[in-house]
Amino acid sequence: MRVLVQRVSEAKVTVGDAVTGAIGKGLLLLVGIHDTDTEAELRWMAEKCAKLRIFEDCGGKMNLSLQDVEGQALVVSQFTLYGDCKKGNRPSFNQAGKPDFASEMCDRFCVLLGAELGRAVPTGRFGAHMMVHLVNDGPVTLMLEREAG
Repeated sequence: MRVLVQRVSEAKVTVGDAVTGAIGKGLLLLVGIHDTDTEAELRWMAEKCAKLRIFEDCGGKMNLSLQDVEGQALVVSQFTLYGDCKKGNRPSFNQAGKPDFASEMCDRFCVLLGAELGRAVPTGRFGAHMMVHLVNDGPVTLMLEREAG
């Protein structure tokens, strides 16, 4: 499982003219699922995202988590996080989870993250062409990865 974490002052995702999810201060989480991912990876990642200390405290140090600042999370599925560009110029997405499995796992990740945060997690729409709008705060962008097993 791979999650690209972006600390934002605001973010939203639209499909066509409809906003499917929007947040203020918090984290935009671009989520890539691998076919070997299990509940263990989802749980680990949900806890890590909720507790990752990347928000500034009163002294300007990154010591506060999403939970600490009562921030929001917006989850957008992103199979391209598993794009392999080692050969040629066209990425291969063979490592990305199959759509049915990845959709189910992404939904489960949102439930687990919501339980960690104590509130629902807005999302994009799996498999749709989405437009993601964000104001990256910092900027702070981190890649988290957890392999199955």
